[in-house]
Amino acid sequence: MSKLLLNLRNVPDDEAAEVRELLKRHDIAFYETQPSPWGISAGGIWLHEKTDLVRAKPLLDAYQAERATRARAEHAAALREGRAETFIGQLKRKPLHMLGLLAAAVFILLLTLALPYLLF
Repeated sequence: MSKLLLNLRNVPDDEAAEVRELLKRHDIAFYETQPSPWGISAGGIWLHEKTDLVRAKPLLDAYQAERATRARAEHAAALREGRAETFIGQLKRKPLHMLGLLAAAVFILLLTLALPYLLF
């Protein structure tokens, strides 16, 4: 019976490709489902046999830990070099967009806080 190894929702293409390569390198049979056209399902990487999960899960955990360490190091380097995306940087690049988002957030916050009193 098949077992879902990795849900592909919000998974970057390079990470999915690296997971596929990891499974191939360790001779673990898998198949992939595509996301639905309406966004209900995100697709996933499935193992053909449930028993392969015992081998695949530790491999995936080790890979994800290594990827997280690498991503943190890249982000720290970007911060040191001034390449990291910041709120101020986005505000300078797209001032109308960011001010619109900020105004929407303030409106939702005020509506959430004031609505109970207005309806009471």
